[in-house]
Amino acid sequence: MRSELFAPEHMERQVQDQWALQSKKMLRVNMTQDIIATKGAMVAYQGQMSFRHEGSGSVGKFLKKALTNEDAPMMRVSGQGEVFFARQNRFIFLLLLEGESITVNSSSLLAFDSSVSWDIRRLHGAGILAGGLFNLELSGHGYVAVCSDGDPMVLDASGQPTFVDPQAAVCWSANLAPTIKNDFNFSGMFRGGSGEAFQLAFHGPGFVVVQPSEGTPAARAGS
Repeated sequence: MRSELFAPEHMERQVQDQWALQSKKMLRVNMTQDIIATKGAMVAYQGQMSFRHEGSGSVGKFLKKALTNEDAPMMRVSGQGEVFFARQNRFIFLLLLEGESITVNSSSLLAFDSSVSWDIRRLHGAGILAGGLFNLELSGHGYVAVCSDGDPMVLDASGQPTFVDPQAAVCWSANLAPTIKNDFNFSGMFRGGSGEAFQLAFHGPGFVVVQPSEGTPAARAGS
């Protein structure tokens, strides 16, 4: 059988690394330990795998999830073989934490090593009108895979105040404590408004990763 489908760039990559990109939009994990992934992100696997719901792990995080309604459904993947992950045809990037921390927008999280710790963080000033913005802080040692809807841009927030649409922020340095810049006013609402009422405000030593998109329609509707 002949087809461009069977071109070398479409064939499974044979690599020894535990975490590797099969392509710019597909992640391959060679299972040597459990990993935590976003529910529904698995697209294929080879070998013997089990997938089960990943709970909060502690009473404190359980209460945070209940009180904040943080929507980051996760699953624990265990087994032997290879697992392939993707999320809505987005670009995938690997981060290796070596004792550092990073904050990730829940809608941009794909997977991370089970050795990496996580917790829910609330953005200061995120009231009801801003949708109650909450994100995940990941820390420790291990790999983290994040997604970007298009080629991302990395902004340095140390030089001057940096403002980002909440749906366009992929991740940022955990030492940054963003606040909500609120341009909302009722008089503007009745005139149609600008559509840019809320931004995340960053300022300090650190980076912010921004995607060229405000997320999928479903993600925007749920925020």
